[in-house]
Amino acid sequence: MAKITTLLSSCALAVAVVGNLVSTSYAQTANEPALTIDGLSSGTAVTETRAPGDTYFDGEFNDWSMRCIVVADGQDPCQMYQLMADQQGSPIAEFTMFRLPEAARAAAGATIVVPLETSLSEGLVIKVDDQEARSYPFAFCNNIGCYARIGLTEEEVNTYRNGAQAILSIVPVAAPDQRVTVTLSLSGFTAAFNAASELDP
Repeated sequence: MAKITTLLSSCALAVAVVGNLVSTSYAQTANEPALTIDGLSSGTAVTETRAPGDTYFDGEFNDWSMRCIVVADGQDPCQMYQLMADQQGSPIAEFTMFRLPEAARAAAGATIVVPLETSLSEGLVIKVDDQEARSYPFAFCNNIGCYARIGLTEEEVNTYRNGAQAILSIVPVAAPDQRVTVTLSLSGFTAAFNAASELDP
């Protein structure tokens, strides 16, 4: 089992890197001279700027982060985000959730990214505390990983609100008779969910 988890962890690093990647532009401060110390550059001051399409983190809610994208007009939309790791601390998967408009049949949508070595036919299984587990299909894969896009009813969102953790499990292609699990912490879920933007799926 350890060997399987290590295999998935090494291949999941791309998921972690992309998940935490933020795109920010920098501009050199006007009239800032280029300085040297003993012939070595000491750098020049720069200011951080954000352009439409850039992403950034804005706020922490215990184990959840708020990941936002810059838009040209209006308020930047933000989604709640958590990177999940195995017992050794190696990143395995990422979980992003957003609220849906009141007119939608579901209360929230979520995207979960797992490593490419996942058996798609087995789906993604999520179990919140001692509640009944649910299985979700994978929608597609790209060079980053495989994606499951799920919808949650208001009742299911309340289960997340009141829960302590959710266990996500997948089946690796290399070992179809075993499951690899990661833990999604629900600490800070309610505050993060309230702060998340309403988005269309």
